[in-house]
Amino acid sequence: MKKKTSWQEKLLDSKDLPKVEKIDAKKSKRWGTGTYVIPAPIEVNEIMRKVPKGKLITINEIRQFLASKHNATIACPITTGIFSWIAANAADEMEKEGRKNTTPYWRTLKTGGILNEKYPGGLVNLRKRLEAEGHTIIQKGKNFLVKDFEKSLVDIKILS
Repeated sequence: MKKKTSWQEKLLDSKDLPKVEKIDAKKSKRWGTGTYVIPAPIEVNEIMRKVPKGKLITINEIRQFLASKHNATIACPITTGIFSWIAANAADEMEKEGRKNTTPYWRTLKTGGILNEKYPGGLVNLRKRLEAEGHTIIQKGKNFLVKDFEKSLVDIKILS
């Protein structure tokens, strides 16, 4: 029986990424024209690691940074989201092993400042960690978000 791949192994498996490709006709309906980058999981993790305590970043900002870094029109929203989830689970796995200074995944939000309920520990864990860093969590419809999250967004320049 094959051993289950750990989150940390998934994080380090770049699968020949990053890769920049031309936006084809099918994707252009949604993404427009130009090129898109499929980042490597570790690249997404490295950006998430640089967000300091008290600051936040959204997936869209991560995508903008990656597109700029790779001279692409956009970064793939699907893989960027999946890789942030892998980074979060790898950090959780490391914490459970007793490791310190792991990726602060709770500081990475969805568009609009929404907490990513798919991250380890779900909304309860994210809320606890964000409130401990001075953020206020509010509910808007079904979503939980950081109140005035825009005021806490990290300066993209520090990510370089």
